[in-house]
Amino acid sequence: MSQGTYAIEGMVCTSCAQTIEKTVGNLSGVKKASVNYATEELNVDYDDTISISDISTAVDNAGYSVVRDVVTKIFDIEGMVCASCAQTIEKAVSKLGVDTVNVNLASEKMNVIFDQSQLSLNDITSAVSNAGYSAKLSDEDNTIEQSDNIADRKQAHIKIMWNRFWMSAVFAVPLLYIAMGHMIGLPLPELISPMSHPITFATVQLILVLPVIYFGREFFSVGYKSLFKGHPNMDSLVALGTSAAFFYSLYGTIMTYMGNNDFAMNLYYESAAVILTLITLGKYFEAVSKGKTSDAIKKLMGLAPKTANIVKDGEVVEVNLDQVQVDDIIVVRPGDKIPVDGIVVEGTSAVDESMITGESMPIEKHIGDEVVGASINKNGSFRFKATKIGSDTALAQIIKLVEDAQGSKAPIAKIADKVSSVFVPVVITLAILSGLAWFFLGQQSWIYALTITISVLVIACPCALGLATPTAIMVGTGLGAENGVLIKSGDALETARKIQTIVFDKTGTITEGKPVVTDIVANNYDENELLQLAASAEIGSEHPLGEAIVESAKDKKIELSSVSDFKAIPGYGIQATIDGKDVLLGNEGLLHELNIDIGDFKLESDRLADEGKTPMFIAMNNQFAGIIAVADTIKSNSAKAIEALHKMNIQVAMLTGDNSKTANAIAKQVGIDRVLSEVLPEDKASEVKKLQAENMQVAMVGDGINDAPALAQADVGIAIGSGTDVAIESADIVLIKNDLMDVPNAIKLSQATIRNIKQNLFWAFAYNTLGIPVAMGILTFFGGPLLNPMIAGAAMSFSSVSVLLNALRLKRFKLA
Repeated sequence: MSQGTYAIEGMVCTSCAQTIEKTVGNLSGVKKASVNYATEELNVDYDDTISISDISTAVDNAGYSVVRDVVTKIFDIEGMVCASCAQTIEKAVSKLGVDTVNVNLASEKMNVIFDQSQLSLNDITSAVSNAGYSAKLSDEDNTIEQSDNIADRKQAHIKIMWNRFWMSAVFAVPLLYIAMGHMIGLPLPELISPMSHPITFATVQLILVLPVIYFGREFFSVGYKSLFKGHPNMDSLVALGTSAAFFYSLYGTIMTYMGNNDFAMNLYYESAAVILTLITLGKYFEAVSKGKTSDAIKKLMGLAPKTANIVKDGEVVEVNLDQVQVDDIIVVRPGDKIPVDGIVVEGTSAVDESMITGESMPIEKHIGDEVVGASINKNGSFRFKATKIGSDTALAQIIKLVEDAQGSKAPIAKIADKVSSVFVPVVITLAILSGLAWFFLGQQSWIYALTITISVLVIACPCALGLATPTAIMVGTGLGAENGVLIKSGDALETARKIQTIVFDKTGTITEGKPVVTDIVANNYDENELLQLAASAEIGSEHPLGEAIVESAKDKKIELSSVSDFKAIPGYGIQATIDGKDVLLGNEGLLHELNIDIGDFKLESDRLADEGKTPMFIAMNNQFAGIIAVADTIKSNSAKAIEALHKMNIQVAMLTGDNSKTANAIAKQVGIDRVLSEVLPEDKASEVKKLQAENMQVAMVGDGINDAPALAQADVGIAIGSGTDVAIESADIVLIKNDLMDVPNAIKLSQATIRNIKQNLFWAFAYNTLGIPVAMGILTFFGGPLLNPMIAGAAMSFSSVSVLLNALRLKRFKLA
C-alpha cells in the first residue's frame, strides 16, 4: 500500500474538495482519498494497481489539477543478473508512487518518471538498495564526456569474468577428470584411486572444488541475499543447486572418513565446480555481447572531440570540452572537429556534416551560419561563438534520444515481464516437488532425487527471457541511429511495423519546400534576357515566387539592371521600367486586364499548371514576351520512397493546403494513392483522425510547426530532421538525413527488430518449456537418460548467449 499527498489547484469551496474526494475515491485501487480544503492538499492511500498519473488524470477530469513537478531520470544499476532482478527493482521503485519505471537488463539502466515534489533521488536509490542492488544517477549532463568511463567499466567487467572463468577452469578440469575419468577407462594414479584410497579420492576433490566456489562466491552472496529478501533470481537458482551438490558431497566425504566407502563413488563436487565454471563462461560471453549492443552509442559519443581551442584574453587556449561555456569564441582549423554547436563570427570554410545530417557534400559556412558539434572542418579556418554546449548540443540530443529508446520497453516485452516475475519461485517449487516425487513416489534413492532437483534449478534460468527484448531493441535502435533513423521509444518501434497508411505533408516533405524556376518559355526573346528582365523587376520583392526568379538569375550569374517606376498591382503582379522598357510580370489575369494576347502559349501555360507549376507571364511594351514557371520541386527520392512503400502494401496519402489541381499534379508525379488537398493547417490532425476512423494504422510524415498536432495524433509520427524543433518533439521517429527513403527504412527496421524479438522470445520460452521437463526426468519414462547437472549448466548458459547472438544478428540488416 502506498500513500501520497498532492497539492491541488482550482478549488473554490468545500464542495470542490468533496467532488475530488469522490472522484479519486471511486478509482479502482484507491483505498482512501481525503482533501483538506484549507491546505489545498489531497491525501491518497492506493495499491500497486494504480499509478499517480491515473490519480492526476481523475482530478483533471473533475475540473481541477494536481500540482506536480514531473522529471525523468536515468540511473545506472549494479548487481542485476537476470530478468527477475529487473522485475524486483521495478516493483520496489513502483511502490514509491512513481509514474513509470523501466529497468533495462541489457544496458543495466533504469528510467524513472516521477514527481520530485513527492519523491527525492535518495528515496529511489534507497528503494533499489533495500531490494539488494545499487543505483547511481547517470551523469546526463556529461553524456559524451563519460563515454570512455562507461567503456572502461564494461571492459573491466569483461576482464573480471574472463579471469574468473579461466581460474575456475584450472581447478574444475582436473576435478572433472578425477571424478569421472575412471568411469570411462581413463587412468588415475593409484594414490587417488577410489577403490584403494577412497579418503584421498574424496579429499582431493574437496580441495579442488573450494577455489572454484571461492571464485564464484558472487553467485552465493547475491543469490542467497535475493532469496532471503523474498525475490529469488538466477543466482539464487545456481546457488541452491550447487550448494545442494556441495553439501551433499561434503556429507559423503565425512561418511567416507567414518569408513563408509560407498559414499566416495557418489560425490557431486565436479558437478558444483563445472556448473559454476560453465555459467561463468556464459556470463563472460553475455558481457561481451552486451557491450556490442551499445556500439551505436559509443560510435556517436566518439564523434565529439575531447578538447576545444577557445580565445581567452586575446590568446588561443586549448581546454577540455567540458570547460567550454556558452558565448565562448572557438577557433577551428582545417581538419579539426567542431567541438560544440555555434554561429560563425569570422572566416569561411566548407564543413562535412555527414555524421549528423547524412549530407555527403561539404556545406559552405559564412559569417552568421550555424555549425554543429562533431562535424569536420574541411578547409579554411574560422571562429564561431558557442551557442549550445554539453547536453544541449545536437549530438548530445541525438544520443539522448537513442538512450531513451534503448531504455524503453516495447509492448511485446510485457509477455516476458509477466513470466519472469513469477518464474524463479515457480522453478524452485518445481525443483523441490520433482525431487520429492522421485524419492517418495518413484521409489528412487535420495541421490537420484537430489540430481533431479539440482538439474531443474540450474537449467531454468530466466536470463534468456529477460534479454530477449531489450537486446533486440538496443541493436535495432542503435542500427537506426547509425543510419540516421532515430526511433524514440519501444512503442514506436513496435507500432511502426503495423502501419497501413502513411500520410505525407507536401511542402518540405515530398517537395523541397522552396520554390525554384523550372521552365522558361520565351516569345521572340532569349531565355536569359527574359530571366534578366524578370529578376530585375523582382529584385526588391519579398514574394517567394519573386525570390525564386532572382535566385535563378544569380545562379546563372546574370547581371541585373536598375529599375524605375516600380509599382505593385495587388492580385495581379508588378509593373516596372527597365532600360527604358515597360515590363509587366504577373499572373494571366494581369495580361487579360490589359488586353495582351498570349496566343498559342495558352496551351503551354495550361501544361505547366497541370504539372503543378505556377506560370508567371511577362509582357514588354504591351507585347507578350514569355512565361517563367516556378514550382516547389519534388525531392529526388520522393517517388522512389513511395514506390518502396507500395511494395510493402502500404497506402500513401498526401496532405496539403494547395488547390486540388496542383496537389493532384504532384501526386501523379510521385505515385500518391490518396490526395487530401486544401486542408487548413489546424485541420491536419482531424484528417489523420478520419483515416484512423477507417480502422487503419496511420503514420504521419511532416516537418513544420503546423504538422505537430497531426504527428502527435498519428499512431506513429515521423519528423524530417531538417524540420522544426516542435515537429521533432511531437514525433515518434526522426529522420536526420532529410531523405524520404528512410520512411520505408524505418518500417523495415521495425519489422526486422520485432521479428527478432519474437524469435528470441520463442526460443527462450521453448528452451524452458522443453528444458525443465527434461531436467525433471521425463526422458527416463521412455528409456532415455537422466539429465546431468553439468549439462544443465552448459545448456542454461547457452540459452542466454544464443538469444544475445540472435539479437546481434540484426547488425547485419541492410537499410536501403
